[in-house]
Amino acid sequence: MQLMRGYAFLFVMLILGSSPLLAQSDAGQVKPQPRARDLGIPFDGTPGPFNAITDVKGVEVGYKTLISGEGKLVIGKGPVRTGVTAILPRGKKGTQSVFAGFYAGNGNGDMTGTHWIDESGVLETPILITNTLSVGVVRDAAIAWMTQQNRPGDFWYPVAAETADVPLNDIKGQHVRTQDAWDALNSAAGGSILEGNVGGGTGMICNGFKGGTGTSSRKLDAASGGFTVGVLVQCNYGGSQQLRIAGIPVAREMKLQRPCVEKQMSPPIEGWGGTPVPVCDPKTVSTADGIRPPEEGSIIVIVATDAPLSPDQLKRLARRVPLGLGRAGSIEGDESGDIFLAFSTANAGADEGNSSQNYFPLKIASVQRLASWYLDPIFQAVTQATEEAVDNALVAAKTMTGADYWVVPALPHDQLKEILRKHNVLKQ
Repeated sequence: MQLMRGYAFLFVMLILGSSPLLAQSDAGQVKPQPRARDLGIPFDGTPGPFNAITDVKGVEVGYKTLISGEGKLVIGKGPVRTGVTAILPRGKKGTQSVFAGFYAGNGNGDMTGTHWIDESGVLETPILITNTLSVGVVRDAAIAWMTQQNRPGDFWYPVAAETADVPLNDIKGQHVRTQDAWDALNSAAGGSILEGNVGGGTGMICNGFKGGTGTSSRKLDAASGGFTVGVLVQCNYGGSQQLRIAGIPVAREMKLQRPCVEKQMSPPIEGWGGTPVPVCDPKTVSTADGIRPPEEGSIIVIVATDAPLSPDQLKRLARRVPLGLGRAGSIEGDESGDIFLAFSTANAGADEGNSSQNYFPLKIASVQRLASWYLDPIFQAVTQATEEAVDNALVAAKTMTGADYWVVPALPHDQLKEILRKHNVLKQ
C-alpha cells in the first residue's frame, strides 16, 4: 500500500511537468507532513516549537524543487529529480556574518567556502545544498544574489554543498539553473519547513529508502542556558541493513523485495551486482539496496545555535554530528561525503571578515564565549537532533520513480510501527 501511494504521488508530480512543485518553506502554504514523532518513535531531549533548524531565531530556509519527465535516462533531457535548499543564518534581510566551524567525517564530497571558514571562523554567505554536479552553478548564483541584494564586501566565498542524486536524477544533465538557486533564496522563511522529497534532497536515497531533507531541534533547559540547537540534513547515505531507529535495526525485520523498476526496458536495467532488475511487485515494498555501490552516497548536516560560541567551539559541535549519525546506523563509508558545518547567531557584528564595510577597521571586538565545561548539554543536543533529523527525512519522504524507471521506496510506516511495537519502544 505504501508503494502504491508513492506511485499516485508521482503521477500528480508528472502531470505538473517541469514546474517546481515546492519552492516555498512557509508551512502555511503546504499540508503538514508526517514526522517521526507522529509515528510514535521515541527521542531524547526537548524540541523547539517547530522542531526544526528555524527554531534558532533568525534562521530561514527555502527550497526549489525540480521534478519533470519519466522513462529512459537521456543526459541533458532527464528525467529530472533534483533541486536546491537555501539556509540563511540571519534571514534574507540579515547582512551580518556569523561565527562558524566545519568538519568532514569522510571527505568524498564537496562543500565550497570552507577554507576561509577554517582560517577565519567567519561565515559571510548563505548556505546552499544541491546535487553533486550543480555545486558550481549554485555557488555562482549565490554571488549574483548577494550582489543584487547589495550585500557589503568586495568578494565572498559562498558555501555550496552537495550529495549525489543518482540514479533517480539526470545528474550529468545539470538541470539546476541560476534562477533555481535564487528562487530557493528568495523563498526562505522561518517557521515549519518541508521535509523529504524537497529542495536539494529531492532525488536522494537514505539508508536503503527514499531520503532527502530532514530537520529537528532541541531547546535546553534554563540550568543549561536555555539555548536552542537546530539541525538540517540532506540525507543520501547508507543501506537498509545498517539503519537503526530507536536503536532497532528495523529493516532486518521488514518484508522487502530486492531493488526493482516500475517498467522494464530493453535491454533490461541491471543492478550493482550485474543482474537484471525485476519489475516491482506493487504488493510488496522494495529496498534501494543494490541500486548503487555499497556506501555510495553522502550526507550534509548543518547545525545552528543561538549559544555564544567561538569558531573553535563550533567546530567541536560539528564533530559531534557523527555521533548522531552513528545512532542512525552510519559508518561514514569510503564512498560517502559526510560533511558538517555549525554556526552561531550570537555575537552579531563581532567580525565581518571580507564583508566589512570599512577597510581595515581598527577595532577590538567584544565577544561572548560559553565556558567549555558548559558545552556538554549542547553536544548532547547536536547528537539528539541529528538522529531525529535523519528519521524525519525518512518518514516524510515519498516513494519516487526516476530515471530508467528506478523505484526508490518510502520507508514503510506500517511495518516500522509494527516492529517498534514488538520491541516495546513505540510511544503509541
